[in-house]
Amino acid sequence: MASQEIQPWWFLVEPLAGESISHFLGRFRRENELTVTMMGKITGLGGTIGRWEKFRFIPAPTEEELTALSEVVQVEVERLWQMFPPKGVGMKHQPIRLCGACYGEEACHKIEWQFKTTQFCSKHRLTLLSECPNCGARFQFPALWVNGWCQRCFVSFREMMEKQKSL
Repeated sequence: MASQEIQPWWFLVEPLAGESISHFLGRFRRENELTVTMMGKITGLGGTIGRWEKFRFIPAPTEEELTALSEVVQVEVERLWQMFPPKGVGMKHQPIRLCGACYGEEACHKIEWQFKTTQFCSKHRLTLLSECPNCGARFQFPALWVNGWCQRCFVSFREMMEKQKSL
């Protein structure tokens, strides 16, 4: 009797509207109890996964890389492209920015918050936060956001909305 290779199965994670690749990869890895290294091996992308989680897109993602990722995460390549900045749009790698009001409505880091041209939340007309207004800690990369709060003082991102300045 010929042995059949056992195919791995994954808990699938639906991408959220406007979600950054960093946030999505972190959610997928946590749901499936994968490290960055394991995810790199499974997809065949190696350290590329870690670079994407840190918003490092040089060299730019290729169709082949997104196809390999798509086969594992079961998200269409076209949808994965939406989690990256559009061609010609500059990114801020640091600091990580967020809108507490948006995050309070849907626990999701938006890719547009990291665009160099984005200075405020277009939905709420609030300035973006780049550090905890309570303790001053810089935000971790979105791939590491588990509970939606400051990693140092545990103030929730939603509560931080009260400290955001209105335009």
